Amino acid sequence: MFVLDATVVNIALVPISSALHFSRANLAWVVDAYSLAFGGLLLLGGRLGDVFGRRRLLMIGLTVFTLSSLLGGLAGNSAELLIARALQGVGAALAAPSTLSLITSIYEEGPARNRALGVFTAVSAGGGSLGLLLGGALTSWVSWRWVLIINVPIGALVVALAPTYVPEPPRNSGRVDVAGALLVTGGIGSIIYGFIRIAEGAAFTDSAFLFALGLVLIGGFIRVEQRVERPLFPLHLFSQRTRAGAYGAMFLLPATMYGVFFFVSQYMESTLHFSALRTGFAFLPLTAMIFTMSRITPKIVSRYGARRPLLFGLVVVSGASFWIANGLRGDGYFVGLFGPLILFGLGAGSSFLPISATILSGVPLADSGAASGMLQTMQQSGGALGVAALSSVAAAHGRSSALFVGALVALVALGLSASVIRPRPATGPASAELLAEELEALPLFE
Repeated sequence: MFVLDATVVNIALVPISSALHFSRANLAWVVDAYSLAFGGLLLLGGRLGDVFGRRRLLMIGLTVFTLSSLLGGLAGNSAELLIARALQGVGAALAAPSTLSLITSIYEEGPARNRALGVFTAVSAGGGSLGLLLGGALTSWVSWRWVLIINVPIGALVVALAPTYVPEPPRNSGRVDVAGALLVTGGIGSIIYGFIRIAEGAAFTDSAFLFALGLVLIGGFIRVEQRVERPLFPLHLFSQRTRAGAYGAMFLLPATMYGVFFFVSQYMESTLHFSALRTGFAFLPLTAMIFTMSRITPKIVSRYGARRPLLFGLVVVSGASFWIANGLRGDGYFVGLFGPLILFGLGAGSSFLPISATILSGVPLADSGAASGMLQTMQQSGGALGVAALSSVAAAHGRSSALFVGALVALVALGLSASVIRPRPATGPASAELLAEELEALPLFE
């Protein structure tokens, strides 16, 4: 639900604007209010889960998310909707790190965890494109309000079942680093808002001030984390070169991916004159390929390690992004977009699991919430920053140029991954067969 809600409203922006009388400048905040709150508070959510209990934070976050979804669906004016979207982001930030942390706590490192991470990354990577499909269907068949209200029964069901089916791993004692939380939230939010202001046509000095403020706040966050006894994010997790590089890749890849979702959906509706529903279905090949690769990639990672599938995936994502950028120059859907969208799904579905597995490998249980929170912070802030930055390129040079820049970002992720993620020796044939049997025995896809 959390990743899906980052994109599900994109398709519904036109009817939302008409119903609640948004100005053109304020309409972007329907998306940005959620992204800022979600991306800025993920680290705090991860550490709160370590200290107060991951299942408890999951349930609290889901409750906030569910109630704010209902508030948004019933909103009578623009202010109510924006408040609800910000509260959705707060709830998602509290709950999302606990979901990934629970996976690392329940499943030991190896094939079982890879299979579980395959499910998680399929949902987190495919949720963005699935949100476009769901948003198009609900907007066309029912009402834009249902893109938010649909979360209510799902969230209520998960909250009701969590005490029975979700175990509670041991907690980590200590205080919450409030100063660090305020600094990193302000830093990330300032930088994202700086790019938003560029896309809105604001003076460069306004954005430059926000960028400088964001960097100063993040610098202050690093200083605080070096001194406090219980940091919000233990900096020693960045000391391993491979993990630090994987965090970088997790920041860069969503910048390209969310840019594709954002600009291609706009192109389909404004240039190809697709309906909201048809636009959603046009992303179905990409979504299907991501979910298909989520079943295949865990076996590949278990046998060959993370490097090979990750580099393969990033090569495919980069090539597909250049093809998509060229397709936005007027070739139509089937000639210019159908093929590269399938390839993009193939590459993205091959990339996210290896990145996640590399980041979480060897993380102590006491730090799993913080590591998971940083992983998702990189994913969400990378996506939000990517859309904001590429929007400023699009405003000056057009959508196609923006996606060419997005393709270059994917190439940077490829170069970073190739330079820091080391290969792992392959397992032998007998071991591979045993791993496959173990993976098939797990009930996650039943």
